[in-house]
Amino acid sequence: MSEAASGDRVKIHYTGTLADGSQFDSSVDGEPLEITLGAGGVIPGFEEAVMGMSAGDSRTVTITAADAYGPHDADRVHEVERSRIPDDVDLEVGGILQAVGENGETLAVTVVDFSEAGVTLDFNHPLAGEDLTFELQLVEIA
Repeated sequence: MSEAASGDRVKIHYTGTLADGSQFDSSVDGEPLEITLGAGGVIPGFEEAVMGMSAGDSRTVTITAADAYGPHDADRVHEVERSRIPDDVDLEVGGILQAVGENGETLAVTVVDFSEAGVTLDFNHPLAGEDLTFELQLVEIA
């Protein structure tokens, strides 16, 4: 039976949880995730965990924040004037807004706090600073 290696196209079911046991994502009730190993389409620790698996194999791995979305960077938390947020946007702490970055890319930002004067936004990935545990099942090596 062949083992998954860099360059292989694989289909994998996964369930991702945080250290407190809460689930942040899963493909189990839908289609498996299809990726090419080594292409950088997912976080590095996820690809490394799939390498060497054979179709039908399952494993559970914990990926440290450094190999996932990196540490939470306090320098990426900024307060902006409330007037810079459109009036029709309902603000709530923990809510996700879309912003346009310096290079025109779309960014997801998290609302940390807000008042009539300003809004504190976190430009880190929502999972930055988190160790991630994945239950993996390799469905197919294409």
